[in-house]
Amino acid sequence: MTGTMEGFSWKLFLLSCLVVVESLAQDFGQTQFICTSVPKDMDLCTATMQNSGPAEDLKSTIIQLRETVLQQKETIVNQKETIRELTSKLSRCESQSLPAAAGPGGRRPGSKNTMGDVSRGTTDTLAQLGQTLQTLKQRLENLEQYSRGNNTVQANSLKDLLQNKIDDMEKQVLSRVNTLEETKSGSRNDSEQRNRVESTLTSLHHRITDLEKGKDTRPTDKFQITFPLRTNYMYAKAKKSLPEMYSFTVCLWIKSNASPGVGTPFSYAVPGQANELVLIEWGNNPMEILINDKVAKLPFLINDGKWHHLCITWTTRDGMWEAFQDGVKRGSGENLAPYHPIKPEGVLVLGQEQDTLGGGFDATQAFVGELANLNIWNKKLSITEIYNLATCNSKASTGDVFSWTESNIEVFGGATKWTFEPCRSAN
Repeated sequence: MTGTMEGFSWKLFLLSCLVVVESLAQDFGQTQFICTSVPKDMDLCTATMQNSGPAEDLKSTIIQLRETVLQQKETIVNQKETIRELTSKLSRCESQSLPAAAGPGGRRPGSKNTMGDVSRGTTDTLAQLGQTLQTLKQRLENLEQYSRGNNTVQANSLKDLLQNKIDDMEKQVLSRVNTLEETKSGSRNDSEQRNRVESTLTSLHHRITDLEKGKDTRPTDKFQITFPLRTNYMYAKAKKSLPEMYSFTVCLWIKSNASPGVGTPFSYAVPGQANELVLIEWGNNPMEILINDKVAKLPFLINDGKWHHLCITWTTRDGMWEAFQDGVKRGSGENLAPYHPIKPEGVLVLGQEQDTLGGGFDATQAFVGELANLNIWNKKLSITEIYNLATCNSKASTGDVFSWTESNIEVFGGATKWTFEPCRSAN
């Protein structure tokens, strides 16, 4: 029985050798047989491993390499699939995202949807609208500068491109606002938004029309500044400071229907005193004038959405002041910062109240509306002089310490300049 088992073991071992040899022959080409004596009591598998030689090592290495290659191939396939998915997602995102930056002449290559994805909220739409209108405003100002300098082909070409841009933008903006109104029917905010958009586009058309009719020599004082939103970044600033003043008159045209309070039409700050001279209507309080942080309430009623002419006079002696609306004296008082001269070397800002010199703006105190013809004199004007200003009399004077001209004022944050003629444009 023992002999039989030994014979069977040898046969099994020889069969295994044949399988290994056949496999090696397939993987390594020609082979040769090597006979090795094995002790009788040694395990056959152990003997086989000990005597397999470099061929087995090579085969093992090749198998490992083959497995590695297969794994790498599978990884590459997975990566290709991932790349395809990402590419597909990117394409979908690009088709839904905002259009590319404007190319030459204001055209946006590859898309006409200047308002972005329809699914965007009202806030995003308003932000994009503000950016679009700001860009268009800057291009229009460039056009006017071209036209004023000369009537070149470049100016006419730019004018045509801007007109096309306006027509294209008008359709898209109104379409977007209509969409917002449909999704929020009856919303007062959406209705007000639509009115602001239509008003802005109408003003754009009028401005282009004026240029096309040859009105390219607009007087430098015939403009208004519009502050459409209550923000802490939209404002205008005078390029020079005020001198020391022992009396003054400040006059301006103003239009607003903001509630509560129209905000801060202008503020003048000096080092060490942010409220050196401020005109403000904040919250439900009446309009006030501040001089050296001292306050007087003014009898003005202006938040009816109509143009009004305001004038305020003041003298340091006894702090006497007078207030005029539309050429008519509405009130007066005294003891407003008496014997305190208005200090020089300050910063005059329109549309914002300053908490620090030239900054520290608070959106809740920002002006919303339109301003024009802000003039400041270092003297007290007479009632007749003020009436002439309110009625646009040809005898009306301009400020001797600050006059309303485009070269004296720069705008920031989206505030815009539009053509304005007092009395003719009013209401």
